[in-house]
Amino acid sequence: MRWTGVDSDFAAFVEARQHRLLRSAYLVCGDHHLAEDLLQGALVKLALRWNRVREGDPEAFLRTVMYRDAVSWWRRFRREQLSDAPPERPAGGDDVPSRLVFEAALRRLPPRQRAVLVLRYFDDLTEARTADILGVTVGTVKSQASAALRKLRDLAPELGEMVGKDRR
Repeated sequence: MRWTGVDSDFAAFVEARQHRLLRSAYLVCGDHHLAEDLLQGALVKLALRWNRVREGDPEAFLRTVMYRDAVSWWRRFRREQLSDAPPERPAGGDDVPSRLVFEAALRRLPPRQRAVLVLRYFDDLTEARTADILGVTVGTVKSQASAALRKLRDLAPELGEMVGKDRR
């Protein structure tokens, strides 16, 4: 891709990381179009601050912006649908690939729990780094991860070992 009028370091940074960041954004919001919007907005914010951030850790800055914006969106446009009845199991659950079952269960988690799981286990960040990005304490990251894993086990028991047991 040829970039004109853009700092070459910024362009190289974006090209090298955009696909992985888009996958992370998708896992956080569960919708491809929203993920593109989320990443695009974060990249705009990074571009505006590139001269100040470039020598530090621009990817950390970008992830922080992306996850905080995602949580802000969820607060404004709550997508939860509350119900008295437990969720129905998908028909033919045995022939549905685990990835689809996992994505469906992940979308049903509250926003903060979803963000914690994506940061900790998909992006492979430490508890401290996850806490820093989300603006919470390490204890909150631990409790949210534990609650999220427990809820995933309840929502999709067919995932078995993929979700695993809490390690305390």
